[in-house]
Amino acid sequence: MLELLLGPVDAVAALMKAGGQLVAWIFISGVVMWTLIFERIWFFRAKLPQLTAAALKEWNARPERHSWSAHQVRKAFISRLNGEMSANLPMMKVLVPMCPLLGLVGTVIGMLEVFDSMAILGSADARTMATGVSKAMNCTMTGLAVSVSGMYPLFHFQASIRYQTELLADQFKF
Repeated sequence: MLELLLGPVDAVAALMKAGGQLVAWIFISGVVMWTLIFERIWFFRAKLPQLTAAALKEWNARPERHSWSAHQVRKAFISRLNGEMSANLPMMKVLVPMCPLLGLVGTVIGMLEVFDSMAILGSADARTMATGVSKAMNCTMTGLAVSVSGMYPLFHFQASIRYQTELLADQFKF
């Protein structure tokens, strides 16, 4: 049972060893990204309904809802809730494209190691070249995998924010 639980930890450790230090940075970026994703899931399911209900209660308690100032208050309620929904999205928008770029940096470092070993040995030994190319490809693969895993949640949250904002506009009746 312990072996089954430690399997993913061993796989990540082996990938970090094979890909170099940048794989660790990509992994950390992925952990941060997925922490933000789970926080947004919690927010949309647990916190947003509470905030919406409180804002609607305050809006419905207003005696007057037809003046220009009431419309501005309505816009402020919707804008505040939209801002709450959009929290942490800019960080996710940075992390998703950053991971493949870190992978690309790892690829360049791996290829530089290949060229350095060729220069030192004075020949293109396949075994020496394979180590650097493998390191380069591990970085690229890790960066792409982390980035692709975060693309759908990011798109989903952006679409949910647009949809929820439209629903809010419908709920705050004049």
